[in-house]
Amino acid sequence: MSIAKRRCAMLLVAGVMLPLPVLTGCSSDDDGPPPPAAWDVASAPRGGTTGTGTLRWALDATPTTFNAFQTAADTGTQRIAGAVLPALYTLDARGRPQRNGDYLTSADITAREPKQVVVYKLNPKAVWSDGRPLGAEDFQAQWKALRGTENAYWTARNAGYDRIAKIEPGDEDHEVKVTFAKPYTDWRSLFTPLYPKSVMSNPAVFNAGARKGLAVSSGPFMVHAVADKSVTLVRDPRWWGDRARLSRLVFRTVPAEQRAGALIGGQLDMAEVDRTTARRIQATTPDGKKQAAGAKKSGSPGKAGAPDLSTGGQDAADALATWAAENGPQQDRSQTVALSRFTLRKALDPAYTQLALNGTKGPLADERVRRAVARAIDRQALANLVLKPLGLPAKPLGSHLLMAGQKGYKDHSGALGGRDTHAAQSLLADAGWRANGSSTRQKSLDGKTDDRGRRHAAPTAMASEATTGTASDTATGTESTASDAATGTASTASGTASGTASGSPSATASGAAPAAGDAGRSGRVGETAVVRKKGRPLVLRFVLPDDSASAPLRTVGERIARMLEAIGVRTEITKVPGTGYFKDHIATGNYDLALYSWPASAYPATDGRPIYAKPQPAADGSLVVEQNYTRVGTDQIDQLFDQALSELDGSASRSLIGRADARIWAAAGSLPLYQRPELVAMRNGLVNAGAFGFATPRYQDMGFRK
Repeated sequence: MSIAKRRCAMLLVAGVMLPLPVLTGCSSDDDGPPPPAAWDVASAPRGGTTGTGTLRWALDATPTTFNAFQTAADTGTQRIAGAVLPALYTLDARGRPQRNGDYLTSADITAREPKQVVVYKLNPKAVWSDGRPLGAEDFQAQWKALRGTENAYWTARNAGYDRIAKIEPGDEDHEVKVTFAKPYTDWRSLFTPLYPKSVMSNPAVFNAGARKGLAVSSGPFMVHAVADKSVTLVRDPRWWGDRARLSRLVFRTVPAEQRAGALIGGQLDMAEVDRTTARRIQATTPDGKKQAAGAKKSGSPGKAGAPDLSTGGQDAADALATWAAENGPQQDRSQTVALSRFTLRKALDPAYTQLALNGTKGPLADERVRRAVARAIDRQALANLVLKPLGLPAKPLGSHLLMAGQKGYKDHSGALGGRDTHAAQSLLADAGWRANGSSTRQKSLDGKTDDRGRRHAAPTAMASEATTGTASDTATGTESTASDAATGTASTASGTASGTASGSPSATASGAAPAAGDAGRSGRVGETAVVRKKGRPLVLRFVLPDDSASAPLRTVGERIARMLEAIGVRTEITKVPGTGYFKDHIATGNYDLALYSWPASAYPATDGRPIYAKPQPAADGSLVVEQNYTRVGTDQIDQLFDQALSELDGSASRSLIGRADARIWAAAGSLPLYQRPELVAMRNGLVNAGAFGFATPRYQDMGFRK
């Protein structure tokens, strides 16, 4: 399963990308350079590096398994697998699969009728770390473990492998012949990473044997040591490709909130960072200091040398950060010196944040209400809020299935329509939700709400729950996770193949009471009367994580709440523990509105289907939702995905995906908002690394400049 293929809501797998000239593989379909901000890498020739050294790279958590096909696999699992195991296909900056010449000489469809046949010709030099050549027996073992017919294997999913009929040696040496029972357009997604038969042929080893390391591997690096807070990789002496320019790769577990301290303390060389840390690093650059100096010239009387913050936005924030560091205590100045040893690399992450609308029950079970809510959202304003202060292209995402720059990407949001408060109010009225009608003044709720739908609450409750959000606040789209899961980032838990929901727990079951009145929404009183139906106001429960890393996400949520006020829809913002945000709320359907992210995929026909498949009733009365946590789907969407999966003509398959995306927009179960920012702090002198975007890393090319 490729890095970009594991679509976990909220804990995202970080894609790594190198400069295009050093990316693995051959491309016969060059559509020009990648779009702006697709990647940001310090590129350098391999010969310009020292050829030694240790790179310390931050992980959110120490992997609990090194088997990328288990449900417990996370970002660390995927990243390490990329350095130590075969990847038959890697991704370029546009998310296009590229044959990896280190392992594959060729791979072609040799027959389409009566059945699809793919013949892989392996690089004769490719061997496992125990000296055994890669061969058909490894492919066979992986297929049998992942095809879904062996319950003894604890697999996350079997997509693609369940379409294979048989695997056998080819007609020539080093060939593997794969015959499919059903046509499969995403066949390039299979066998990446490829595990040795010693891991895949035995359920006990598959389930538990890879929890503490990998005895056999095949890559530029191999696992050397696994500790509680780190995983150390060293060069594989049997590697036949370009020799790794680093002696060691050390993946260190450093939680997001501790990254700045670890960078300042000299404990890391590369780490994804939050916006605050990114701003501090930017402020140490010549451009950052120049901006701060310009702001300082107009200091206020009585505050000599203080920066002028009247311009607001990123310039003011950078100026303030630099001024505080230069004029603050010695400790602050020394931290600034430490951070000046790093460079910020920034790109658009191959992942997007969405507003999820739970269509299972309540007002949002009505498609007209979902469409009304969606059409009240100013997606451009939210993209500006999150991306513009970082200097990244601020454009709303127009597809659920492809990122801007991917082949086949088209903006299908027109199937739903853009922001239009009048159209939204008309949709609500058509669904029976109206303001200022004869029923809107009746006291059918025993005086629990006023004419605007605000719940009467004690002043102390309102004060304690009040939150505010300003336009200068930004959101990183942090998801809980799963890692980046959800880490939605979906949590690693979200990587499961399916989920069931027999009914949503009550609002109080979460352990967090909904915030009261205006305090539970945005801290501001709306001017539009709440819409009502049969005397009941339209109030939606908006669930958001309350951990520190999700503060920017809450800012986005509060801005959305204010947008909904404009059409008479009220929200009760419920803040819940970040650790249980995905598992206890998103996966169970215990929400009306929620924000979380999905990683993008190079294989949307395969990876998109479980996210948007129509939930099916189970024998016990529950819903089998797979990864469709909004519970909104249609038979037509399912049919289009099925057709796209079986269409071997790439252009025709992409056309079907586009049609499916348009129908997903029209169903209004989820609203893509923006691609998340990818912010990476990198030690000066480190090259062929940075904000990799979509592309797969060549770990053997990373190194320190001479």
